[in-house]
Amino acid sequence: MSGRSAVEARLAELGLTLPEVVTPGGAYVPALRTGRYVYTAGQVPMVEGVLPAVGKVGAEVSPERAKELAAICALNALAAVKSVIGDLDRIERVVKVLGFVASAPDFTAQPQVINGASELLGEVLGERGRHARSAVGVAVLPLDSPVEVEMQVEIRGEADDD
Repeated sequence: MSGRSAVEARLAELGLTLPEVVTPGGAYVPALRTGRYVYTAGQVPMVEGVLPAVGKVGAEVSPERAKELAAICALNALAAVKSVIGDLDRIERVVKVLGFVASAPDFTAQPQVINGASELLGEVLGERGRHARSAVGVAVLPLDSPVEVEMQVEIRGEADDD
């Protein structure tokens, strides 16, 4: 397809650019397609190979900053989806988002943090971005990332259509 997809045009309207796919930190792939679904690996908020913040939310990282980082995770997840399907306009809908928040012991606002990812998906994809979701507090995440997000999307087209 020549030119930008409608989804990428919408990202540009929001002042965002789809990043390069984050290189896996282990023995896995960034995203995997099976039939009409794409599952992403957990995406941390890498920006050009660097984590912009580390630590626990509610201690070293403010909830507001963590919410911004969750949006970066969602953007990285969209890049992972694109690496498998080629065109983000093929997204039928985001089915499920799973967000992890590295939390200080007394921090309980994980859903508000993961709203950063959910809100970005809604802004970019509209109704197709509305999804089921879980937001989970954990002791620590890879590289001491404050947040990690993974998602499942349903795509348009035949199950064996590439």
